[in-house]
Amino acid sequence: MEENKNENMQTPPKPPKMRMGHGPMGGMGAGEKAKDVKGTVGKLMRNYLKDYKWKLIVVLIFAIGSTIFTIVGPKILGNATTEIFNGIVSKISGGTGIDFGKVAGILLTLLGLYTISVIFSAIQSFTMTSVSQNLTYRLRNDIAKKINKLPMKYFDKKTNGEVLSVITNDVDTFSQNMNQSITQIITSICTIIGILIMMLSISWTMTIVSLIILPISAIAVSIIIKKSQKYFKAQQDYLGHVNGQVEEVYGGHNIVKVFNGEEKAIHEFTKMNEELYHSGWKSQFMSGLMHPIMMFTGNVGYVGVAILGGYLAVQGRITVGNIQSFIQYNKQFTQPINQIAQISSMLQSMVAASERIFEFLEEPEEVQEIEGAVRTEGLKGNVTFDHVQFGYNEDKMIIHDFNQMIKDGQKVAIVGPTGAGKTTMVKLLMRFYDVNQGAILVDGHNVKDFNRGELRKMFGMVLQDTWLFGGTIKENIKYGKPDATDEEVIEAAKAAHVHHFIQTLPKGYDMVIDEDSSNISQGQKQLLTIARVILANPEILILDEATSSIDTRTEQQIQAAMDNLMKGRTSFIIAHRLSTIKNADVILVMNEGDIVEQGTHEELLEKNGFYANLYNSQFRDGGEEE
Repeated sequence: MEENKNENMQTPPKPPKMRMGHGPMGGMGAGEKAKDVKGTVGKLMRNYLKDYKWKLIVVLIFAIGSTIFTIVGPKILGNATTEIFNGIVSKISGGTGIDFGKVAGILLTLLGLYTISVIFSAIQSFTMTSVSQNLTYRLRNDIAKKINKLPMKYFDKKTNGEVLSVITNDVDTFSQNMNQSITQIITSICTIIGILIMMLSISWTMTIVSLIILPISAIAVSIIIKKSQKYFKAQQDYLGHVNGQVEEVYGGHNIVKVFNGEEKAIHEFTKMNEELYHSGWKSQFMSGLMHPIMMFTGNVGYVGVAILGGYLAVQGRITVGNIQSFIQYNKQFTQPINQIAQISSMLQSMVAASERIFEFLEEPEEVQEIEGAVRTEGLKGNVTFDHVQFGYNEDKMIIHDFNQMIKDGQKVAIVGPTGAGKTTMVKLLMRFYDVNQGAILVDGHNVKDFNRGELRKMFGMVLQDTWLFGGTIKENIKYGKPDATDEEVIEAAKAAHVHHFIQTLPKGYDMVIDEDSSNISQGQKQLLTIARVILANPEILILDEATSSIDTRTEQQIQAAMDNLMKGRTSFIIAHRLSTIKNADVILVMNEGDIVEQGTHEELLEKNGFYANLYNSQFRDGGEEE
């Protein structure tokens, strides 16, 4: 029986497992639209971008400058072509021929312009990267600060994947798309305007021919996009199904093997993979048609421009160099249009990611500090539950009328069937949640009169599910008391009966624990978490199935250490294995949110009531020994 994992009445309902489209971490789909584009952009401008307005102005100026110098290039190159053409004609006619000095001057000018363009482009790119990375840094910091201020009920509403997706995928999407899209949209718009001006300056009739081709290309592309959209959607949906199935199978790989579910898993994967293959093939084929169609319409435009240009050149209304320049401009004209189409999708993703980030940052926070807050110095650990009522949902109370006075130093065991409300009482005591009615008092002070951080200094907790971070064993033990000396760490480890094990490790207390703690056993993890609490030396202890992962021999050692640790401290012990709490000063027997019995182990057995039934059922099932 696992209290934390299965206590369906005293643990708020979790949302269903979500299958994200981009792997286990989830994330934004391509081109996902925000609900409130105007509001999100406004928040982005007011809260973040305004601090970088001068850098953004620099980006704008240098992006425009870079584009202008690039656009002028073909016109100057056309002048060089015209000079060479005229020189050849002159040579044939008996003249001086090509003026290579003039051609060289034109080419050097062109080289200078392109060099300036590259420098301008590098400056705007560096500046924009600086802005986007600084913004990303600020957003991650704001999220990191926010996550510690959110109430527990927020995390009960969200899956781990959803929260991680905001911190990782959404911030990355924002950073990458902003860095690319802002400069790209500036340069694309400037390029379209600049090229249009240069084309008109060469020949307005040739410009009209070029522009006529654009609607034809746009219509063809829009038809393809409309046809392919349903296939892209299907591809994204089935990609999510495939990722979800893979995540589930490999996450529970042991269970699959134990129940011989390999064939079924392979069958399900093959079926979804085939659907993904068909939708992906169709979407990619339709998408692949766009480029050749645009190339075809573009080439038709080039033919039209070449024919008209030749006609105008014969009439002497345009030079050969201008024809070359115009064809280059015509070829470049469609590129920024395509880029803007791509950028619009990037901007949608960026705004949608920003919206989710702002939604997270605007979540209501817990009140961390209050005026005139009570200090914990000198408090002993007397705890009173005064007519406590609580429900994760207000319309469904799970703690109905809880009353109990606990003196400092008492060892209090809370027992009962799954869903009785045991762990919920501890969560209320530590103010992970606040009571709906009634009050919880510590030494006569309402827990709401403490700052949350100050209140939690009084508590030490050992849970059924261990938590260790990637770092040395010493750092993990010192987590609750960072300024502890090495001698204090060793004494805590000895009290938790883990010192000998640590000494057998290659680097002892300086051995690094893997991020997933795979290099030590579950029982050893639990011993380390117990050592952590012993070192913190709190006034009130909370042990939630603390020895459930320990073998019987080690449990006896830990129980002895715990008995010494709990002397003089108020201790709350949540246990399913009733044999572990026989020596408790008082046992509170809970059922459906109420205390139905209380007393010592012997007194409760003599009553032959609810507790006796629980105890005897465990003994009959072979789960306990006298």
